[in-house]
Amino acid sequence: MAQTPQPNPQSSPEPQDPQRFPEQLLHDVAALPALPGVYRYFDAAGQVLYVGKARNLKRRVASYFQKDHGGTRIGLMVSRIVRLETTVVRTEAEALLLENNLIKTLNPRFNILFRDDKSYPYLKISGHTYPRMSYYRGAIDKRNQYFGPYPNAWAVKETIQLLQKVFRLRTCEDTVFANRARPCLLYQIKRCTGPCVSHLAGSDPRWAGHITPEQYAADVAHAESFLQGDTQELLDALQGRMLAHAERLEFEAAAELRNQIQSLSAVLQQQSVEVSSANGAERDVDILAVKVQGGKACVNLAMVRGGRHLGDRPYFPTHVEDATAIHGADDRVDAASPQALTPEQLVLEAFVAQHYIEAPLPGMLLVSEPIGRELLDALSQQRGQRVMAVHQPRGPRRVWLEMAQKNADLQLARLLAEEGSQKARTRALVDALGLALDDDGEDDPLDAVRIECFDISHTAGEATQASCVVFQHHKMQNGEYRRYNIEGVTAGDDYAAMRQVLLRRYGKLAEAMRLAEEQAGEAPPDVEIGKAGEATPVAPRPRLPDLVLIDGGKGQVGMAREVFESLGLDLSRIVGVEKGEGRKVGLEELVFADGRPKVYLGKDSAALMLVAQIRDEAHRFAITGMRAKRASVRTGGSKLEDIAGIGPKRRAKLLQRFGGIRGVGAASVDDIATVDGISRDLAEAIYQALH
Repeated sequence: MAQTPQPNPQSSPEPQDPQRFPEQLLHDVAALPALPGVYRYFDAAGQVLYVGKARNLKRRVASYFQKDHGGTRIGLMVSRIVRLETTVVRTEAEALLLENNLIKTLNPRFNILFRDDKSYPYLKISGHTYPRMSYYRGAIDKRNQYFGPYPNAWAVKETIQLLQKVFRLRTCEDTVFANRARPCLLYQIKRCTGPCVSHLAGSDPRWAGHITPEQYAADVAHAESFLQGDTQELLDALQGRMLAHAERLEFEAAAELRNQIQSLSAVLQQQSVEVSSANGAERDVDILAVKVQGGKACVNLAMVRGGRHLGDRPYFPTHVEDATAIHGADDRVDAASPQALTPEQLVLEAFVAQHYIEAPLPGMLLVSEPIGRELLDALSQQRGQRVMAVHQPRGPRRVWLEMAQKNADLQLARLLAEEGSQKARTRALVDALGLALDDDGEDDPLDAVRIECFDISHTAGEATQASCVVFQHHKMQNGEYRRYNIEGVTAGDDYAAMRQVLLRRYGKLAEAMRLAEEQAGEAPPDVEIGKAGEATPVAPRPRLPDLVLIDGGKGQVGMAREVFESLGLDLSRIVGVEKGEGRKVGLEELVFADGRPKVYLGKDSAALMLVAQIRDEAHRFAITGMRAKRASVRTGGSKLEDIAGIGPKRRAKLLQRFGGIRGVGAASVDDIATVDGISRDLAEAIYQALH
């Protein structure tokens, strides 16, 4: 291990006891090189505790094991470390990028983590002869043009409405566009120029002189100029065209352009924001403001593209308190960082590093806290162009940063109020039902309370689905929701459907719990002791949720009891939510599977509010899934319309001829080819697509 100056015994902490750590861990620490890199700490269960970067791996990592950190958060983390992994890199920039890639991938317990699984939406202009504009998420196709990203779907849809008013571009689906015989309502209300009927001008005198591909292409070019921020050039071009029409006495065309210019000018006055640099080259800016309070944090991101303010989007990281304590210790160890960063700086730098790994990065950031040069250099290297971060801006930029800061303050205050209310509801439910909480490694066992709720949904027995929603950490965990297609039961038999979903949900869990009990020996539950006396991580033992809610009364609870009895599971965890008199909200009673009498918590009970919230979410999730499944079974529209050459008319003929998508799927190629408008080749394509 690297030699360090002898500490003052009266002021320095006591050194760590080497016996507290596995021998292999200390050996790995001593063998580390004095090079830049990334390190990862693991606990006995194999979970990642912390990911960090260092200019000098040997000095940084050794600092964790050379002193006693006591009961601090860093001491809590160090006491759990049993294994270490490191990656040596060439530069500090590489270390920074790798660190944040690993944080997003591994979700360490003691790192600030920004998690957002949703990609950013874009506005797409297709590459057709008459391009269509639409809302878009997903992979980029070079045949189309994409503008954005936008902070949310609302911003994209608002921009589409704006372009409809000013430039009147089409928004209809390609199948609709190709089968129109006359313009739709959008043409009548002057939100579209009706390019769908331009090809009929030769055969129908009503559309003679209608918009041409060249005229429509000019409108598309103007819309693209607007989206790119070339607004002054666009206004000049429109004004020149207006004057040219007026000189030729084409007053109607000139009036159309005049109205277009007026609409565009009004929009620019409302939405334009002066964020350009001194030379006018910088029109794409991200504005970042951070607020930290009560162990929580919010980063508010405001986007400006082409000189237009597109809106705000708040981000809430996890593990803020733990991570700021660890990062502070890291900064003090590093000689290049003599002063620890503030929590606001740590949160903002974590956001910038993690967010722009995947999201497009503009050339300028307006930030409420200073960002380190090292991070900016790494981002510039990744982008291939210089990235500037302006702290304490002046003029109009300062106004927009202050607005972003105010939004961050408001969003965080809302979050704290909601979380406080939700935590109070969780505590009230735990107390009301007398739940025995398992210690799941959380600082507060109340945070680990897990509730799963089930509901059955169908329409007269058709498209039966069961839903399972999950509540944990005082909020609904959308990523853990599951839907189950119920098959092999009598239509409308909700009891059989509930039996099936509970067996599928908990059958494997019960088997895993039984095997874990059989294999349990004298070793601690999450650690096996090897021959050399070293701790070897094993998977944590599976466990049931603390509460299983059933949307139903005595009958459904009885079915759940039978399932749990057959699996050998704890009946006290099953609670049914029975509707009260008149099925009125607030009069629900709780039915227990273990024989306890019914409980009415009271209309104003915080515990009942939480139960109703979870029950309603399960009902919503089941209903939406059932409707989607029913629509797919009845029409099969998505399957048929995905086939090239099948539009609304041919789809309708197929469904009418065979009585639905199942009938089409059961038909032979020869049968499909008998439908009017379906050629032999198209019939073969349909058959292949449905089999």
